Amino acid sequence: MLKENMFFRSEDDTDFMPIIPINENDADQDKNLVIPDILPILPLRNTVLFPGVVLPITVGRDKSIKAVNDVYKLDKLIGVLAQKDANIEEPAPSDLCSIGTVAKIVKLIKMPDGGTTIII
Repeated sequence: MLKENMFFRSEDDTDFMPIIPINENDADQDKNLVIPDILPILPLRNTVLFPGVVLPITVGRDKSIKAVNDVYKLDKLIGVLAQKDANIEEPAPSDLCSIGTVAKIVKLIKMPDGGTTIII
């Protein structure tokens, strides 16, 4: 007889396990957050960020890494817009969707391979 473990549970028995522990006090602090009139923009390829979603993003472009590092030292807020065409390496404003999301960088992780990953 097999022991019950997470691989043999039905969907009804599976517990929700968040990737990042969410502190409810953070939500209260975010209500008082002042969004600046001008934000750096982080273009995303093949991804759309919706409000309230926690998402890990690998940042690869030099301009994007600089923007992420700069805002992480300050208020941690960045504008996130989806690219219309993921193949464009240096997107212009016309290459981006006109509606995006203001994101807060929760964590910035320098990867061993030299890359940068952020949790927004």
